Amino acid sequence: MEGFPWDVLLAVVGIAVPAVAFLWEFVLVGRKRLGYRVQMDTPTGSERGFAPTADALAQLQHENGERLVDPSFVLLRIENSGTTDIDTDDYAVNENDRVGVRVKFPGRTVAGMVVTELSSPHLHECFGDDSGFGARDENPERPVGVIDLPRVPLNRGAHYKILAVLDRIPNGSTEDFADPQVVGEIKGGSLRETKSRTGPTGSVMALILFLVVLSIFQLTRSLVFDEKPPPLDCASGKLTITGSTAFTPVLKETTASYAKTCPGTSFAFDTRGSAEGLGSLNQAGNDGVLAFSDGAKGEGFPQLLPRPVAFSLFTLVVNKEAGVQDLSLAQIRDLYDGKIANWKDIGGKDQPVRLVDRHSDSGTRRTFEVRLLAGKREPGDNSDDCLKQAPGAQPGVVRCARPSTNDVLDAVARVPGALGYSELGAATKREEVLPVRIDGHQATLEGAIHAAYPFWETEYAYTFGEPKADSLVASFLRYLTNQVGKDIVRSHGHRPCAELANPVLCRPGA
Repeated sequence: MEGFPWDVLLAVVGIAVPAVAFLWEFVLVGRKRLGYRVQMDTPTGSERGFAPTADALAQLQHENGERLVDPSFVLLRIENSGTTDIDTDDYAVNENDRVGVRVKFPGRTVAGMVVTELSSPHLHECFGDDSGFGARDENPERPVGVIDLPRVPLNRGAHYKILAVLDRIPNGSTEDFADPQVVGEIKGGSLRETKSRTGPTGSVMALILFLVVLSIFQLTRSLVFDEKPPPLDCASGKLTITGSTAFTPVLKETTASYAKTCPGTSFAFDTRGSAEGLGSLNQAGNDGVLAFSDGAKGEGFPQLLPRPVAFSLFTLVVNKEAGVQDLSLAQIRDLYDGKIANWKDIGGKDQPVRLVDRHSDSGTRRTFEVRLLAGKREPGDNSDDCLKQAPGAQPGVVRCARPSTNDVLDAVARVPGALGYSELGAATKREEVLPVRIDGHQATLEGAIHAAYPFWETEYAYTFGEPKADSLVASFLRYLTNQVGKDIVRSHGHRPCAELANPVLCRPGA
């Protein structure tokens, strides 16, 4: 039954059953309990004994001097096995009856008896001459030996023992003796046989088994049948992610983690560049689209609201055939101005320079132009395959453009002498290309903070207006900037804005 609170029911049953069992055992039926044990009921005689002198035990006699025919010994233990004291008034007998418990021995008579053990010395006075303690025979036609036990007051845990010698009735059956019969009743309690044991009782084992079965059932239900409720901050629906290709690996891993945590959500990706993503969001004009941009938006999108997410490092990457892995800022600008056409001119191999750019709507390209080219726009491309100029193109350095970060890295790895740029996390995963130091500085957060490394940018998330608090886009942004999202951002080589020296502006070294 969907929605039924099984967990609550199982918890209540798991608590109620042991509680009821405890009350039943120690408060209700076990509150006043007189227990007895027949600790020994052993016949004598060589035919039953295990020693050649067993007949010596049979040399017993009645008070009139007659030898016992077939004697046996019985040891009785009477004990208070309840949780409260038992007084003389607790025996359910007539007020004038001094006897509280009677023990009958079918087929036998009582030849003699003695009190052998008292748990407390004061119990001795309970077995005086006028206490009712004695032995007799019932039913003259078929005698039954009876031991009358007085109404002995017993504190909790107290006991006494009676050792009796019995004899088979004359001309009685030669079969084994029937078990003794203990007759009596306790007001508000019970008289029952107790057993000496070293392990748990049957009721305790049954209770343990019940709790084990209940626990197994609850565990199985939790693992197999229950669907854990999503966290409180989860939202459902569909969200389209658009914009930056450089930040796409982070977003794909984060959306997969979010969907696993929050069932009922789905994500679609349409990442074709920062500028195009901002245009798609502006055109959609709703909470169903979330755009990411390498750097702040330009003019023309007044309703798009930015949220700094991560501080991203970028790097130049070069083909291994170039023979260069360190460029000054001036050399970079000369290369992209077309003033350097061969790598040998700046200490590299005799290999023509080939430049692999991003399309003009790319946030990574805009970051490259702003940070390294002082805002100067790159010339247009003149090659389709990045190896040679297209027919009719103006002579000069070979330039080609690619739509995504991975496409740029593929082209740089394939084309001898190629130079391109990429976000750092993607570049470090490609062994076939070499990252380029700028003025001797590698791409590091510390270098960027101290203004030694210039190629970096803030990654922004853009929404159309302020999203509703319970919308999927708002929930996902909180997830991205929370602990799980921060770990994913960091694992891809970026740094969460909240961890920078100036998290509000997400600018290092403020």
